[in-house]
Amino acid sequence: MDGLDEAALRAVGAELAARLRPGDVVALSGELGAGKTTLARAILEGLGHRGEVPSPTFTLAQTYPDTSVPVMHCDLYRLETPAEAEALGLDDWLVDGALLIEWPERLGAHIWPDRLWLRLEGAGGPDRRLTSNAGPAWEGRWPTV
Repeated sequence: MDGLDEAALRAVGAELAARLRPGDVVALSGELGAGKTTLARAILEGLGHRGEVPSPTFTLAQTYPDTSVPVMHCDLYRLETPAEAEALGLDDWLVDGALLIEWPERLGAHIWPDRLWLRLEGAGGPDRRLTSNAGPAWEGRWPTV
């Protein structure tokens, strides 16, 4: 998808929220300012969250247990090694909820193979582009673009 302004990015988030289910991992990658947190906020709003959605850059994770699908929103930018993510209990969260992970590259080979990987390029408007790579669990639920 090309030319995603903020409204279009929010529409993508709403669409994704309608398809999200427990056990899902959504990897959000892109440069600083590409729109990862904006997309995460739109997904959470689509799941029924009406409050603030702070960026988890400094806390590493924020949980939203009261949405239609419980979500842990992570920002792994500050991690130095994939092993540091173990303290977050990401696998435990997947039992009943879903993960939104910004900077999934920090997990290296430890990323779940069955994830939906969304890559944002550009900083909005006509320059922002979204591509995706979906694992088998997403077949038929999300188009690869």
